[in-house]
Amino acid sequence: MKRVPLTCFLVLWGSVNVECFSRVAPRDISQSGMCLHRSRALAAGVSSSDAADANVTAIFSSSDNEHRTDGGSWKGRIRNSLPRFRAGGDGLDREIMGTALPSMVNLAVVPLVNSVDTFWVGRLGDPLAQAGQGAANQAFFTLYFLVSFLPTITAPLVAKAVGSGNTEAAQARVCESLFLCNVLGAVGTLFLVLMPRAGLRMAIPLTHPGMEYAVPYLRFRALSMIPALLSATGFAAYRGLLNTVTPLKVSLTTNAINLVLDPLFIFKSGLGFVGAALATAIAETTSGLIYLKLLLRRKLVRWSMILKPPSWKALLPLLQGGASMLFRQLALNIGFLVAGRRAQALDISGVSGAAYQIVMQIYSVGVVLQLAMQQTAATLVPATLCEGGDDDARQVADRMYVWGSIVGSFLGTLQYLALPFLVSIFSSDPRVQQAVKAPAAVSSLIQVINGPVFAGEGVMLGLGCYKDLALLTAAGIATMVACLISPLGQRLDGILISLGAFCLLQSIGVVVYHLRYGPLATNRSKPADATCEVPEPS
Repeated sequence: MKRVPLTCFLVLWGSVNVECFSRVAPRDISQSGMCLHRSRALAAGVSSSDAADANVTAIFSSSDNEHRTDGGSWKGRIRNSLPRFRAGGDGLDREIMGTALPSMVNLAVVPLVNSVDTFWVGRLGDPLAQAGQGAANQAFFTLYFLVSFLPTITAPLVAKAVGSGNTEAAQARVCESLFLCNVLGAVGTLFLVLMPRAGLRMAIPLTHPGMEYAVPYLRFRALSMIPALLSATGFAAYRGLLNTVTPLKVSLTTNAINLVLDPLFIFKSGLGFVGAALATAIAETTSGLIYLKLLLRRKLVRWSMILKPPSWKALLPLLQGGASMLFRQLALNIGFLVAGRRAQALDISGVSGAAYQIVMQIYSVGVVLQLAMQQTAATLVPATLCEGGDDDARQVADRMYVWGSIVGSFLGTLQYLALPFLVSIFSSDPRVQQAVKAPAAVSSLIQVINGPVFAGEGVMLGLGCYKDLALLTAAGIATMVACLISPLGQRLDGILISLGAFCLLQSIGVVVYHLRYGPLATNRSKPADATCEVPEPS
């Protein structure tokens, strides 16, 4: 139990180092693009006209341009994509890491706190409680991610609006997303609270003993649906402004509440393992309210716009990308639901279900850190495109692929080396600990494969290539499901190998698309899809 405060310390220590990084290695304005400078100016309350008059140049300094003189050749392009480690990083490296690092710490807080939830439930010594918790979380996130495509699209739209100096459009995009999140989130909450078994049957067989644990947990967990969507939209809006430090502070504050409430509700209130769900709901509600207050203060939200249904014209940018992203999320949900259900059905003792929950909990920490690279690409690429054009946006995208691969390799190695320590944390049951080892090792390799995946997805999101990304994802999920219904799906490590097949196909797909078929591909006569047009608010 002494390891829990250590986890909290590591999170807080990481946040302090992010703050220090931002101060000792500031992004030099002379190396910042006009749209990126304008984004920060708007985040600080400076008008877009004042930002536009500032004496700034392109994101690439003259010294960087020396490296780009032969950028038209593949050799030059590869050299330009490599980080400048010897020089301590150029302006682009500092821009990428200065945006990504706060996002990494911010996003890592959530799975780390969820890991603490799993830790405390594991201390109860009941595998069925952990299996039920895992099934309930799977059902909750299945519905949550069906709606969370809205914040995913909001960040690039806000970045484009801010990069073009259109503050009204940025405000409109945020309010439209909040309105839809409230409506759809309310529907999801009512469904999970009133009919939890209908939602849980997607993740666990109705006759499984863990169902009796999952039902009450899901009812409490569902209370955080709307607040979680509000937080996701607020985080997306601040990402569009290239401000990732403020969301980090919100996340640290609200998840500290969860850390404190977990042991109190689980062991002191009489709620048992269900107390972890209630603690999460309270923390998420606090986060949503804080974000709402911040957005109102930044004038990115107006009450009249949140409560008023947007017009069809105003919704069109969200719905155009939303249809493809919804299809993509449906495909992802199908794949992970099949995987989770196969794991739960391997045995009725709950050992396999608990082991799968632990493996995915460990895996998710690395995934959200790489998700920060996706979000960084989704904001920097369109922002650079608006001001610097295709060539500068292409160099940002290429550099993101390399940084993504570096981060993925580092996380995979770190996870593998830490497995002997991590496995013993989450369960005191020797059967569960043994069942975790092999699939957890496989998931370490998947972290390496995921490096270019998340960077490539971020580039495609930033360029508005929603349909192509959805098709790539669907092809990968089809491969994953095919593996799951084969003999591979009858073993826990085989389920993770199936996930690895999906990630490998996705990795190859995003790289080939970027180099050969995407809006920034050099073999295209005109990348017509690469645009920074901003829809006008209505």
